[in-house]
Amino acid sequence: MAMTIDKSMTIGEVLRIHRGTARILMEFGMHCIGCPASSAENLEEACVVHGSNPDELVDQLNAFLEEHKA
Repeated sequence: MAMTIDKSMTIGEVLRIHRGTARILMEFGMHCIGCPASSAENLEEACVVHGSNPDELVDQLNAFLEEHKA
């Protein structure tokens, strides 16, 4: 079953789906992917904090997952 990432998911949830998403998260300014906030903030909240576009982030994460299907 294919997973789809949405803005309501936490960074921790995204990383559990595929560790390779860390690169994209870091490109969007989320360098502390292991910090406690990563399990509490959802992607939309994290984007607000880091000045990133949540829709663009979700699009890139889902494109990555599509490219790396098992």
